[in-house]
Amino acid sequence: MPSDLSRRHFLGTAAGTAAVAMAGPVIAQKGAEPNKKVVVGVMGLSRGKALALDFARQPGVVVKYVCDVDIERAGTAQKQLESDTGQRPEAVVDYREVLDDPQVDALVCAAPNHWHAPATIAACAAGKHVYVEKPCSQNPWEGETMVAAARKHDRAVQMGTQRRSSPAYQEAIAKLHDGVIGKVYLARSWYNNLRTSIGTGKPAEAPENLNYELWQGPAPRVPYYDNRIHYNWHWFWHW
Repeated sequence: MPSDLSRRHFLGTAAGTAAVAMAGPVIAQKGAEPNKKVVVGVMGLSRGKALALDFARQPGVVVKYVCDVDIERAGTAQKQLESDTGQRPEAVVDYREVLDDPQVDALVCAAPNHWHAPATIAACAAGKHVYVEKPCSQNPWEGETMVAAARKHDRAVQMGTQRRSSPAYQEAIAKLHDGVIGKVYLARSWYNNLRTSIGTGKPAEAPENLNYELWQGPAPRVPYYDNRIHYNWHWFWHW
């Protein structure tokens, strides 16, 4: 990095994408030495692949690991990062390999929701800062435990809720609070995202490329169903 651009300044002002702009302050190490590269590992490579690419494109950031319980996804992300950014991270299945590496500064967690709290807590205990996608936890107790872990280990943790972190939204809400449009009498919002049925699914053997035991992680054990992974787990609550 250029000598006039400190590591802390970069992390505090990184832009280019909303995700990196949000995550910047999170992985700014307290008391970190200037101009030291920031080393991250990314866990969960659906949304996480885009995050990994965003981080790798930032000056002074090294994506050392891409991690997914589906080794094929990890390999695909590894190849895309190399072709798009010139960085070739190590592709791993188990996120604990990332946490065991003393060179890693931060974990970026974009794994399924049931992993958000456990991975964040474990990362804090391992001395890593964390950027975790929303939702931060499955229940209030998990969220409180995440806060306690961050404080205990003096780590920075940020959840990626774009409309709370974006400077544009912060500026807009400040103006609303200042009365720029006067008294609000009515607000309307809507969401339209028609989805097709995922079907009923059936029990099946997990594919060889997927570590289903690790995918379940802290969740109660259920048989593998052929219509739930990688995305349709969103429609099931089993906790």
